[in-house]
Amino acid sequence: MQNSPVPATAHDPTLVLLTVEEAARRLSVGRTTCFALIGSGALESLMVGGLRRVPADAPAAYLARRRAEQRAA
Repeated sequence: MQNSPVPATAHDPTLVLLTVEEAARRLSVGRTTCFALIGSGALESLMVGGLRRVPADAPAAYLARRRAEQRAA
């Protein structure tokens, strides 16, 4: 069984907004987990028309907050 190729947009540094799937891939979590993070407010997102998008810097910001929380605990 072959792995499907990673879309070119997965690591495109010029993107300003990511799909939920792209954000999930950057966080190495599933789509459902990513939607849960968005729903809880842990991961920033916004609606563009009828589409949910995640700012490209939001996954890194989420990770930085989580790391700070882990260090403080």
